Amino acid sequence: MTMIFVTLFLTPLIMINNYYLFMICLMYMFMYEITILVFNYCGLLSYILGLDIISWGFILLTTWIVYLMLLSSYNYISSNKSKEFLFSNFFLLLFLFFSFSSTSLFMYYIFFESSLIPTLFLIFGWGYQPERLVAGFYLIFYTLFASLPLLLSIFYMISLNGLSFFWMLNFDLNFYLFLCFVMAFLVKMPMVIFHLWLPKAHVEAPISGSMILAGVLLKLGGYGLIRVSLFLSDYMNMYGLFFISLSLFGGVFCGFICCVQLDMKVLVAYSSVCHMSLCIVGIFTLFIWGIWGSFVLMLAHGLCSSVLFCLVNIAYKTSGSRNLFLNKGYLIFMPNLCLFWFLSCCNNMGSPLSMNLFGELMLIISLMGWSIYSFIYLMFLSFLSCLYSMYLFSFVNHGSMFSYIYYTSISFFVDYSLIFFHLIPLNLIGLKFYLFVNFI
Repeated sequence: MTMIFVTLFLTPLIMINNYYLFMICLMYMFMYEITILVFNYCGLLSYILGLDIISWGFILLTTWIVYLMLLSSYNYISSNKSKEFLFSNFFLLLFLFFSFSSTSLFMYYIFFESSLIPTLFLIFGWGYQPERLVAGFYLIFYTLFASLPLLLSIFYMISLNGLSFFWMLNFDLNFYLFLCFVMAFLVKMPMVIFHLWLPKAHVEAPISGSMILAGVLLKLGGYGLIRVSLFLSDYMNMYGLFFISLSLFGGVFCGFICCVQLDMKVLVAYSSVCHMSLCIVGIFTLFIWGIWGSFVLMLAHGLCSSVLFCLVNIAYKTSGSRNLFLNKGYLIFMPNLCLFWFLSCCNNMGSPLSMNLFGELMLIISLMGWSIYSFIYLMFLSFLSCLYSMYLFSFVNHGSMFSYIYYTSISFFVDYSLIFFHLIPLNLIGLKFYLFVNFI
């Protein structure tokens, strides 16, 4: 509850117009982030709110990404629409905090859907192109059409049990109820065949919208899937073969799509679908290594995809385009930025000492324990992940420099600090990975 009150008392930040004063307040937020790293389960329980280590990890990720969103949006905060922008970010942080800390499935659904509203405000209000309206409608209809059956299933469950707490649910299921519970989370992650809203939303969203969408909002689906697996385990065992096969095939398919993309934002968006397909596979195996591997990979992907979108945004500000053919020669133009591109692409492909590597290793262990024949798909997924990461790095940093690239739109201190604050936890937590293994 302390976090809720501290977050509410940060509301006056919305009224600050001076960017440097705002940065000082943001620095105090980072200091507060360090103080909440101490986990005490007994002190974090109330009637409808409670945290375990999975909720705690996602809340830390949410607060970190939201603070970095504000750091990346210095041009919006300095403009006339700063109050509206900060208002949207504040409520998005609040809704996501309550989503990850809800112990009731009904309350989780309420905040799960409420997080759509500030996200749509970010896309509609600060998007780049007129097509952002189409992207917003894709996001609304994909999410709502999959979520309404979930709401009806929750009402049916409450009518039988009288309660909707995750750990107290015990009732007779059928295939249709199972599908209603699972489908909303698979669309949110998203699973292939339900993923078409994601590239559109990323392309039209501002940098802050892309960061929160890839960093946190996709993890709402994975978190919900982990929670409902407590009472859907029989049906997840029964139909796990179909969902695991579809996710593995979809991950390989999206990997091939990444290798032929020219729009950098679309490439990073499809790489998110590849990583999330592995998380779906790990959860549906129902092995402890698979669930923890999905949790670790979702945390790592939240930071890794967010920093890649930041780098794409820097390239967009310098060249005015996201096309790979128009963004070349950064090794000559900005050699220090080339180092950040290299580290981010290495993390994306799961290089040693990154969180991605440990998450993928845990998922590979669980999937090989589920079926030895899945190594064929895993081999393709690992190879394609390296291929499109190298493709992105080599295209951007090598070759002849485009003549219309210019320095003037870059704030070196802010942009480099933003990338630095992504890469530090992404790589340092990999050095302390035994902290995750202790919970298995």
